[in-house]
Amino acid sequence: MASRGTVKASGNFNASADAEVLYKAMKGLGTDEDAILQLLTARSNAQRQEIKATYKTLFGKDLIDDLKGELGGKFETLIVALMTPPLAYDVMLLRNAIKGAGTDEKVLVEILASRTCQQVKDIVAAYRQEYDDDLEEDICGDTSGHFKRLLVILLQANRQTGIQHGNIESDAQALFKAGEEKFGTDEQSFVTILGNRSAEHLRKVFDAYMKMTGYEMEESIKRETSGNLEDLLLAVVKCARSVSGYFAETLYYAMKGAGTDDDTLIRVMVSRSEVDMLDIRADFRRNFACSLFSMIKGDTGGDYRKALLLLCGGDDA
Repeated sequence: MASRGTVKASGNFNASADAEVLYKAMKGLGTDEDAILQLLTARSNAQRQEIKATYKTLFGKDLIDDLKGELGGKFETLIVALMTPPLAYDVMLLRNAIKGAGTDEKVLVEILASRTCQQVKDIVAAYRQEYDDDLEEDICGDTSGHFKRLLVILLQANRQTGIQHGNIESDAQALFKAGEEKFGTDEQSFVTILGNRSAEHLRKVFDAYMKMTGYEMEESIKRETSGNLEDLLLAVVKCARSVSGYFAETLYYAMKGAGTDDDTLIRVMVSRSEVDMLDIRADFRRNFACSLFSMIKGDTGGDYRKALLLLCGGDDA
């Protein structure tokens, strides 16, 4: 399957030449930020790892340490994120979300709702290897209630595959009985069905639910639940409908209104740049009154903006 990313591997790649360019950009007085961002956004993550290894071989220095020493602020955060292998990046984000001051539920929701079953399995294994801790135990120690239960279900990464035609109506019925029809909501039904069915199956269930109730699944969730559980259920439903649509919306709300949620902006732009950024851009343009490119341009500045726009990869005016 062709990648729908905006960042592709460079054709005539030479790790030594790239390492030289980066070394020169940071050597002496002043740093050539432009050279750094132009180069790193034009290489795949796998190529960046090769550059990092070659840099150490040639200069006896750690490239990430050097970058951190020369850059600052959001631009530094973005460049270091680009230099991190995708799996290690997810693992680090989850660890920081749990072990930081207070739990960053937004990160738990975004990663666990949007990654494939295989990716989640890899994350769990890599987390154990990196920190000698159990991700599920860490998450359970930091969350509670049905929010915790649904996160645990997602961590099992045992979603069914395909469409269970016999269960479409009964699943829709169970969700209706658990929510709209009942005083007080039976969250367990929502958690079990939304956490365990395939995306294709859930899309059919949402259609059946709409026919049955006259409501979109999202509307019912907003009415029947609140807080972290609501956020997670909505993320799971949106990702079942369209992962790129979910990320387009996530980016929009990270920039809409006063102040920018730069952590989210960086996280999504970096982690989707080689996956589905082209689809995210198309969904963004379709669902909002502007392009992703123009919104980033209006909301950010300096080298940080330049690098983000290169990751975006073009305007959809």
